[in-house]
Amino acid sequence: MLSKEEWINILNDDIEKFNSEMKSASGSIDLSETDFSNINLEGAVFDNVDLTSSSFADSHLTEVKFEGCDLTSVDFTRANLVECSFTESVLNGTDFSYTRVDYGNFSDADMAGAVFQGADLTNSDFSMSENLSACRFDEETVWPDNEYLPEDFDTNYSSDLSSLKDDDDYEQSDY
Repeated sequence: MLSKEEWINILNDDIEKFNSEMKSASGSIDLSETDFSNINLEGAVFDNVDLTSSSFADSHLTEVKFEGCDLTSVDFTRANLVECSFTESVLNGTDFSYTRVDYGNFSDADMAGAVFQGADLTNSDFSMSENLSACRFDEETVWPDNEYLPEDFDTNYSSDLSSLKDDDDYEQSDY
């Protein structure tokens, strides 16, 4: 079993070898809490990898596959992602703030708690994603056309938090 450092060295030196090692590795690979910031990757395949709390901040990723991965709390802020796949991955709390995601595939990905503030998601496909309505975004978020979004998803940003407050909060107290 390779160490995290060995995986990163292979990834930086030879993508084809990295992909081959990933494919032949038995069981789940743990690359959680790994710093991939400012990395340029093309064609890397992370299948069923635990990347929990890792960082790809300020990275440029092209045709990278994160399929069946645990991407909980991963930092993709300010990254540029082109034709990346997140199929069947867990993206709970994953931060895509100020990220450009072009032609991303989020089929069967769990999006609960993902953050898309200021993100440009043009041409990405969220139509088969799960829990997208539980993500956070703002008025600067650029969403793809409705055909690439779940039917029940509303792209309109609202800063009205009154719907989150309980009516009992406004009753006057005797104290």
